[in-house]
Amino acid sequence: MFGLATMALTTACDDQSDLVTEIDYSRLFAPINLEAKVTNQVNVRLNWSTVSGATSYVVEFYEDNDQVTDSEDNDSEVLDFSGTPVKSLSEVTAEQLPIVVKGFESETKYLVRVMAKGEKADSKWSGSRFKTSAEQIMQEVNPDELTATSVVLRWTPGEEAEKIVITPGDIEHKVTSAEIAEGAATIEGLTPETQYTAKLMKSNGKSRGSVTFETLIDLGDAIGVYPEDDWTTLFTEAEDGTIFALFPGTYSMPVDSESGKIGKLALNKSISIKAVRPNDRPVINGSFQLMEGASLISLKQVILDGTGTDGSQAFDYKEAGTYAGIEIDDCEIHHYGKGFFYINVAAQLDHITINNSLIHDIECDGGDMFDCRAGAYNSFSLTNSTVWNCCLARDFVRMDDKSSNFAGVAPVITISNNTLVGVSNDASRRIFYVRFKGNVLTFMNNIVTATVGNFSNQKNTAVPTFGKNVYFQADGLATAGANANALWVDDKATVADPQFKDAANGDFTVGNEDVTAGDPRWLN
Repeated sequence: MFGLATMALTTACDDQSDLVTEIDYSRLFAPINLEAKVTNQVNVRLNWSTVSGATSYVVEFYEDNDQVTDSEDNDSEVLDFSGTPVKSLSEVTAEQLPIVVKGFESETKYLVRVMAKGEKADSKWSGSRFKTSAEQIMQEVNPDELTATSVVLRWTPGEEAEKIVITPGDIEHKVTSAEIAEGAATIEGLTPETQYTAKLMKSNGKSRGSVTFETLIDLGDAIGVYPEDDWTTLFTEAEDGTIFALFPGTYSMPVDSESGKIGKLALNKSISIKAVRPNDRPVINGSFQLMEGASLISLKQVILDGTGTDGSQAFDYKEAGTYAGIEIDDCEIHHYGKGFFYINVAAQLDHITINNSLIHDIECDGGDMFDCRAGAYNSFSLTNSTVWNCCLARDFVRMDDKSSNFAGVAPVITISNNTLVGVSNDASRRIFYVRFKGNVLTFMNNIVTATVGNFSNQKNTAVPTFGKNVYFQADGLATAGANANALWVDDKATVADPQFKDAANGDFTVGNEDVTAGDPRWLN
């Protein structure tokens, strides 16, 4: 393989001054420890161990056509460098290492090889593989450049692209030379309150980046409200079905003169409350009392803050009657004393839905989390949400048996795709304290951690439909016999540590790639 110079062999009896101290090869060694590391999605940083006697190096890049999957061991594969290089460098010196080579295609596999040159014969090639990432030159949408029907999309000025593709709706916008120079394009004709994904595309179909945004509420049918307005009067004197769009800021209910605490707002009309700017959400400080006539209460992209209140629930039904219910979407609710909702009158609700929300720091001192004692509802669902630091020593879903007062009601309770941390963390406490006869329960795709509670010890509580749940440090829910109070456990359970990124500070990003349950916002 290498030409070997003539050398003298010695024995122990030879003159030690004749001992060979080096071997002279006729060609340079090939570079070793070649490392190709992708940076900024489409650039590659190259480094290798320098070769003695080399004065420069040649580097060549090829597209990798072997279709080796990402999960395979590329080091064991034979690298095929046939064809024409897509990039090449010559006269690279050791002093330039490491070198960064820019401008590769995104989401593409490449081969790279390096050869040493010098006074001796050129070395053999050393090779490796790398794959570029999805390019990202698009910027986050500026809230000031977003309306109900339009958006300004921005990317690095001067970077070329052919078109912008927006979904849903399969909207295509051809990028002009002026837009390329500015790195910006205005897209109009969008639908209010819709989440879109925009991709900047090259002519070869490769993406140069993407961004997700949600158009604002169309104030055409809504009443715009500012914190300095007399908003409590607007709410209480509104016509039934009024939609309120709240601009950013804090909306504190008047202080109760007797208790000195943040007060409560009694509603007897159906209203909807939405944020004008989802990226700067309004904060409502206080709690709601629901009277007959407040059939449907709907909140979207609003923060409910119970700090400074008298410790009541966020929603408290105060009068008997028939109600449509409560709809909560993409909200944050925190720091209420007794619980989330409370139905202790003969109120019958059609539904309570909580979706895509963050719920935390609700102690449940003197009440349970989702608490129905004297009323009834046809359905209650908690989906795609995260609940933490709540009802540590109380029941999660409570529904007392008032079935004799509500003929025909068979409550359907669905808890799915949620991350639940530390709820009902007492051996005597239950996820389902449900005694209303005819109940139907579903508990699927949830992560439950840090609780010694049980699912139920009540004979009237139906065994839920279980599936794809993950438990960690929650043996009473997953392991038979771990909690003496439990009538049953999840017999389809998976026990695994989700490896939350920073649970102490409310970041429940899942680090365990085998865990695919829980609130989707935390899944990679």
